Amino acid sequence: MKTALVTGAARGLGRAIATDLAQDHQVAITYNTTAPDALLQDCPDICTIQADLSDPAAAPGVIAHIMDRFGRLDVLVNNAGAIAPNAVDDVTCEGVQTTFDVNVIAPMALLAAALPHLQQGASVINISSTNAELPAMGASAYSASKAALNTWTRAMAKELGPKGIRVNAVAPGATERPESPRPDDLIKLFVDMTALGRVGQPQAIANAVRFLASDAASFITGEILNVNGGYRL
Repeated sequence: MKTALVTGAARGLGRAIATDLAQDHQVAITYNTTAPDALLQDCPDICTIQADLSDPAAAPGVIAHIMDRFGRLDVLVNNAGAIAPNAVDDVTCEGVQTTFDVNVIAPMALLAAALPHLQQGASVINISSTNAELPAMGASAYSASKAALNTWTRAMAKELGPKGIRVNAVAPGATERPESPRPDDLIKLFVDMTALGRVGQPQAIANAVRFLASDAASFITGEILNVNGGYRL
């Protein structure tokens, strides 16, 4: 059975991805401040690892934990993310640094730590955002960090292709957040700008991750798969 690591999976998209993969993978997740109690109620066999991924030094310990528990790693899903609102006149170095540390540096550190254990056929899937191409007002650092993640995704696909390791990204659009619902007026704004006339469900992102992790996507690498219902077409 293959083993998957999903970072930041206590809730939201990460929880949906971990729950889906747990059907036929051994799954480990990381969490920081939000305990994964709800996830464990549904999937008690998931291995949980507390880690602050804003510190790159945490990555080797996470990977070592997985190797001790499962002895292999086949799928790395870099889902953990940070967003700090930063209007142009209110940018703080600390907020920008944290955003890039979690959204860009953490995936780099985890892949570097995992690489000695990844075999041919392994898959790395980064959770990006539509905002990488369509920047969000008031969240320029977040948007820029996801654009950097996309570029790194393509670069790693080129570097790791000869090893038979695939690297792709999934870029969600407006997606429902059951644990922290958005205001109705904001949901309406997203819906009005989306061709399919609705926001996405976390399971739609999980489905995309499952596809990219599977043998059905064995000839796909370096791609940014937009799962956004036609947002701002």
